[in-house]
Amino acid sequence: MIVVFILFTFLDTGAKYLVLAGIAPLFVAWMRYAVHLIAVPFLLRGWQNPGRFRAVSLPAQVMRSAMLFGSTIFNFMALQTLQLAETTSIAFFGPMVVTALAGPLLGEWAGWRRWIAILAGFVGVLIITRPGVGTFEVGHLYALCGMLSYCLYVIMTRRMSATETAESMILYSALVPVVLLLPALPFAVTLPHDVMHWVVLLSLGLFGAVGHWFLIKAYRIATASALAPYPYLQMVWMIAAGWLVFDQLPDIWTLVGASVIVASGLYIIHREHRLRLSKTAVPNAEDEELAKKL
Repeated sequence: MIVVFILFTFLDTGAKYLVLAGIAPLFVAWMRYAVHLIAVPFLLRGWQNPGRFRAVSLPAQVMRSAMLFGSTIFNFMALQTLQLAETTSIAFFGPMVVTALAGPLLGEWAGWRRWIAILAGFVGVLIITRPGVGTFEVGHLYALCGMLSYCLYVIMTRRMSATETAESMILYSALVPVVLLLPALPFAVTLPHDVMHWVVLLSLGLFGAVGHWFLIKAYRIATASALAPYPYLQMVWMIAAGWLVFDQLPDIWTLVGASVIVASGLYIIHREHRLRLSKTAVPNAEDEELAKKL
């Protein structure tokens, strides 16, 4: 998981480097998924069992993949004006939104303690964006749209995981954006001007594909609750990358807001872990219903 989020940091850093160089975010995002699509069959050894890549519900695969692509393109657009640490901090609010949406969409209702943590995380977002005091800008709006799009992607992934294979979801998450954007691509292409830009552009898909491959490996050998805190380490890598590559350090408000969001997210992870333990320990339906309200 540490390797996963270092690779994802390289991905966001490279994307910011390219969009600041004047390359269209749409083209950067398309190339990221095109290279990902080429790499997936090799990483997952698709020739050994092609049936693993077959979709049970093609419309659901398309919609889920569109949500992931929306998250990517909005994030790349946000990186034109925001620091890496800012976009990451707002993205960290995503698990709290997923917890809130899981009730009406999946029937997994959160208890009052987790709702307090969700509200605290929202306060953290307000600290970072500070609407009404002249600091809220279009980049924050893009980052929020990217976070919401990613939340819907996660909800759909949880709903589809019972019927779709992990290999098919990884393949279609790259295939769908590549196909859907082909008609618009001629209007969005701004080719890199030097070799370094090409190297960074082609590496984005590799960072994404290899990162997701390591993610699958991690979840095969460890539980979800054991791995849940690791994404928050990405804040460290993002701050370091922003300083080393762009000579940018987050201001005190971003650090305070990020701390509130991370603390809220870790608390939700803790409560959900306790809930799972309670559900395995309760002997009857009445106690189980009580445990769900914890």
